[in-house]
Amino acid sequence: MDAGDSCAIPPDNPFLATPGARGEIWATGLRNPWRFAFDRDAGLLYVADVGENQWEEVNVAPAFTGGLNYGWNIMEGLHCFATPSGCSQSGLTLPVLEYGHAQGCSITGGFAYRGSRLPSLQGTYFYADYCRGWVRSFRYANGMATEQREWAFGNLGSVLSFGEDAAGELYVLSATGTVYRIDPS
Repeated sequence: MDAGDSCAIPPDNPFLATPGARGEIWATGLRNPWRFAFDRDAGLLYVADVGENQWEEVNVAPAFTGGLNYGWNIMEGLHCFATPSGCSQSGLTLPVLEYGHAQGCSITGGFAYRGSRLPSLQGTYFYADYCRGWVRSFRYANGMATEQREWAFGNLGSVLSFGEDAAGELYVLSATGTVYRIDPS
């Protein structure tokens, strides 16, 4: 325990013994993560990271792999950012998915579906765009985003967040004040 606090830094945290680093840091190189989620069945961590000028991204890594550098401010998505000394990707963990600002402006991360109402979607990760109001999904397989899909939910308004209930069913929260459940049609 830290001075009576109810939390502690695990002894295997990757930056605990790094001089000048804060021991509670788990990863670096994230610009503005707007929601992250653990997929409890696959043991993965999904991080939706809002870009700076042109690209939104989703990063996926094993949940217990700390010390990763997701690339900001060397990279924005899979592209070199304004780095005057070049753009070395050595040691970086690059996103598995990106989309440009022609398709949206600010990613909202969701969850990997683990409910029972839509068994064919088990393990499918859902995310949205705040500005465009669309919802998309993909499956993570062999280090890549596969089975990418945009859902025909119509414009939901600005998507603020996703929620997951105890049964693994997913919900979408809109700035209109409406909560939607992802259900079979």
